Amino acid sequence: MISVIIPTYKAPEYLDLCINSIISGQSYINEIIVVVDGTFDLNKEIISKYKDKIVQIIFDENYGLIKATNHGVYAASNDLVLVVNDDNVFPKNWDKMMLEDFSNDMVLSPNQIEPYPSMFKQFHMFDFGKNIKEFNLDQFQSDEVKFRKNLVSNEGSTLPFLMTKLNYLKIGGWDESYPSGNVVDWDFFLKCNKNNYKMNRTYKCNFYHFVSVTYKSPEKIKESKIKEAEAFEYFKYKWGNYPIHDPNTNLKSI
Repeated sequence: MISVIIPTYKAPEYLDLCINSIISGQSYINEIIVVVDGTFDLNKEIISKYKDKIVQIIFDENYGLIKATNHGVYAASNDLVLVVNDDNVFPKNWDKMMLEDFSNDMVLSPNQIEPYPSMFKQFHMFDFGKNIKEFNLDQFQSDEVKFRKNLVSNEGSTLPFLMTKLNYLKIGGWDESYPSGNVVDWDFFLKCNKNNYKMNRTYKCNFYHFVSVTYKSPEKIKESKIKEAEAFEYFKYKWGNYPIHDPNTNLKSI
């Protein structure tokens, strides 16, 4: 089946909802790998709650999203890995729907529903809740089916994404030289594209994404912007130019 990789930092309530939705929505028994990035005390209650249903990787220090994602994939027992955000919510039969449209030469993204207008024209804008207190999992998993279409397009390249573990490792995973996780996904999808993987999107199911979730102080926000600027410079050093973002596909041309 699938190994679901969830890197997490300071979002225990959203992590709880994410894991709950994976379990309640799955058609098969999948592996759930939670990588706690140096914030175990904050996430201890949630890890304990699901201890028999997840594989846990606990970092003693905060190493960042990139290393956490890679280590989650390295630990996967299944041939297929699904990398998600900890504030994603899974619909009913998510695994069955994605597997129907997946092939080994593919990076497959499900479509998403977000409570705010998105830069990606494919995403649905619908407010199931802008935060955890407003959100009802049963309602979302019941109503999400209304947004489904029997369609696959070549407009993938967004998280979450499903691919083989072998292909992830063959292209080197997420490049740990990047100082910011805000740019490394652009680099990763560009590598996938240049290795001729199909960058597809399925509309048979839609994951929810809160989008606005943030756990950063003003100081952390400033630090993040500095690291993001450094990451753009590294992208230019690596590829010879800055990425130009295509909002239709999320691919970055250079």
